[in-house]
Amino acid sequence: MSQLPYRAITDSGAVLDVNFPLHGQTASPMRVQQLLGALLEALTREIRVLGTTSNGDVLQALAMALAVRAGMVEQAPSAALSLSRELVETAVGAVSRSALLQLPAGHA
Repeated sequence: MSQLPYRAITDSGAVLDVNFPLHGQTASPMRVQQLLGALLEALTREIRVLGTTSNGDVLQALAMALAVRAGMVEQAPSAALSLSRELVETAVGAVSRSALLQLPAGHA
């Protein structure tokens, strides 16, 4: 199974390196990486504007966005639901196998 390596850096400087397994029917790993980066950047930008936002609210909004996109797919709702669950479980599993590294802060 192909993998998509991805590095996320938090505002506090913590680093999360993840190797996401790609679905067997992935058309473009590069496009997946571009969309992932764009989505996370947009989310970070919006949270900075909105102010304090709970992680639960962020996850709920993302789940709703996934449901809306799945509803736009031209296939049976049960197939879209099944694929969405599979993709989320695979992605969350990949993150759970990754370590959040707290890099030491320093001044040069």
